[in-house]
Amino acid sequence: MSIIKEGYRVLQSYRKGDVRMPLIECHELCIGYGGKPVLPELTFAVGTGDFLCIIGENGSGKSTLMKTLLNLVSPISGRIIVSDSLTPHDIGYMPQQTTTQKDFPASVREVVLSGCLNSSGLRPFFNKAEKQRAEDNMEILGISAIARHCYRELSGGQQQRVLLARALCAARRVLWMDEPAAGLDPGASADLYDVVKRLNASGVTVIMISHDIASAIRFASHIMHIGNHSVIFYGKKEAYIAMQEPAHDKQVYIGVDSAHVMDEYSALQVPVRCDW
Repeated sequence: MSIIKEGYRVLQSYRKGDVRMPLIECHELCIGYGGKPVLPELTFAVGTGDFLCIIGENGSGKSTLMKTLLNLVSPISGRIIVSDSLTPHDIGYMPQQTTTQKDFPASVREVVLSGCLNSSGLRPFFNKAEKQRAEDNMEILGISAIARHCYRELSGGQQQRVLLARALCAARRVLWMDEPAAGLDPGASADLYDVVKRLNASGVTVIMISHDIASAIRFASHIMHIGNHSVIFYGKKEAYIAMQEPAHDKQVYIGVDSAHVMDEYSALQVPVRCDW
């Protein structure tokens, strides 16, 4: 069955109440830059409480897809339908960090509070509720003790926690993240994923781009695997795990509740398939 037909089948199941209602639906979406397609014919949905991890090679279109869904880039064709219940104030976005951002001369508290700018509107100050939201999110991320520290003097792992707390100030229902663990050591990366998983368990829908296939399989509920400018797979994590096979005599070890070691080359050899 084609990706488009299978995508429509699951969209219909959402409407029939078989699964949770979708927050975002894409119908035959074609994305790219300057009229040049990068990914064609995308049909899928993201439901409330999902943890979707988008994985794939550099240049495959992952970031372009996220920017299109965030309305930062216009689609070439197709439709994106956002639930009427979802407003801009419900969405938090954690983009890839640039060199300039890493050297930003502000305190941790100021950076986190800036996540409330969208909800403050034209008001020239943050109100009590917004300040409390920032304090609560710093507590969740374990950075309250460094609230007065200068952001640019922090370690990479601490900076990512600050940026995640900032995104949470804007994210009431949906959190978008583009390579949140990039440049982190294994320990800091594991801590970050653990925090994100706990947020998802509390009801926040997570859409994340990552190169870390092993962590994606461990934490995500759904996987979208993009390769060679097409969707290789989209569906539930369990279906993705089931279709993995050793390639070129390389053994693949996958365990959802234990240590995770996966050969990325093997993951790229799966056939085109969409299993919801």
